[in-house]
Formats: sequence, C-alpha cells, structure tokens
Amino acid sequence: MNHHDSRSSSENEINAPLLSRREMLRLALCAPAAMALGRVGFGLDEAAAQATPAGPFKLPPLPYRPSALEPFIDARTMTIHHDKHHKKYVDELNKAVAKAPALRGKTAQELIRNLDSVPESIQTAIRNNGGGHVNHSMFWQIMEPRGGGRPTGAIAQAINGTFGSFANFQHQFNDAGAKRFGSGWVWLVSDRGQLKIMSTPNQDNPMMLGMFPIMGNDVWEHAYYLKYQNRRPEYLKAWWNVVNWDEVNKRFAASRRM
Repeated sequence: MNHHDSRSSSENEINAPLLSRREMLRLALCAPAAMALGRVGFGLDEAAAQATPAGPFKLPPLPYRPSALEPFIDARTMTIHHDKHHKKYVDELNKAVAKAPALRGKTAQELIRNLDSVPESIQTAIRNNGGGHVNHSMFWQIMEPRGGGRPTGAIAQAINGTFGSFANFQHQFNDAGAKRFGSGWVWLVSDRGQLKIMSTPNQDNPMMLGMFPIMGNDVWEHAYYLKYQNRRPEYLKAWWNVVNWDEVNKRFAASRRM
C-alpha cells in the first residue's frame, strides 16, 4: 500500500474490481510458472553467493581467460581446476578457521608457515586447504598466455649459476615432478638463499619447511588428466610454454628479501 494513500486496506479491497472467472483461471495457470521462475532467480542468487565464500579467504579470479593457455592447458581443465578444486580449498579453509577465533586476521601464508601454532583439531584441515589455497594462488600467477621461452634477468643468472644451464634445470625439475608418486607439486625453492629443486606431497608447501617457493608446478592429476591422461611427463614438458618469467623474477626477488 502506498504510504501517501490515505485509504484503508479494507476500502481498497471494497473498491477493487472483481476478477472474472476467466481471469482467475488464467492467474491460477500462470502461478506455477511464476513460482518456477522465482526459484530460478533464487538459484542464481545462491550460486553467486556461493562463488564468494563466507569468511576471510576469497577465491582469486584467474588473471586470464580459461582458454588463454591453450593448446598447452585446455580451457575445461582450467575451469574445473580453478572453479571447483581451488574454490573447495578456499571454502574448507574458511570452515576450519571459523572454529578457531584466535586465528582471525592471519594470512593463509602465516597459517601454513606456523602449523604448530594452529589448534591440533584443525591442523590437518589448515595444512591441506591452506596449502591448496596458497599453492594455487601462486600457480595462476606464474603462468601467462604469452609465456614460456628461456628465463631472463636475475632468475636466469641464478639458475645458470646453480644448475649449470637452463636445460639442466628443466631436466631436473621435470624429473622430480615425474617421480612424485601420487599427487603433489614440484618446486624451485630458496633454502636460506640456495636454489633447490624439491617435490612435496598433496598440497604441502615449502613454507611448511622454512623454504621460499619461487615457482611450482601442480602434478595432481586434476591439473592435466583431461588432456594428457597418464602422460605426466608430456604435461611437464608442455608447461614450460606458459611460464610467466616476469612473475617468477618477482618471486625470486622477494625470496632474497626474506
């Protein structure tokens, strides 16, 4: 009822025209369709709400279209990997930290670097989902559509100085990734200023061991199986075509400030 209308609701009802039998039948037939449309609308709202998890941690958007890394990583893999897998890690991380108010204000990096300070009841959840969130947030950034080629700048000099050549580094990195049994990651890390190649199981991050992850490749099957099936070495070789060396150089510079 309009607030400026001085008539009472009863007066409005008395003065309203009566519906004909035909109009009443038409409204009755339309009602289920209207209700269905309403449910669709609420469904869209609910989906939008679920896209942004409740809690301090949010799913970062991909910095490029899901198809941008083709033909090396296909669009469907990127969509599922980001929208399903990474989102699940974020959602579960938010559920875990909600159980420990003392963790409020901590970054995901702080949480996984100091797992011993996390309540034992949620340590595994923080390890798996905090690691998954940190790992994937880095992963999207160290790839780009026009990436690949040989490294440049400080990281190129450091790789050559430590491994002898970029080719030697690639070979060792790919070998470590191929030999990781089951799910995990292969990394180039800074360990007290020394470059090393290592792999970790599941969503473990080198920060958990006091190291700084400069770059890493996801060797979980969900990262490559739709395109490469069980051919993990083929995926590892193709991945070099999308590496964002500018971002890797930024991470290398950050490691030297630690």
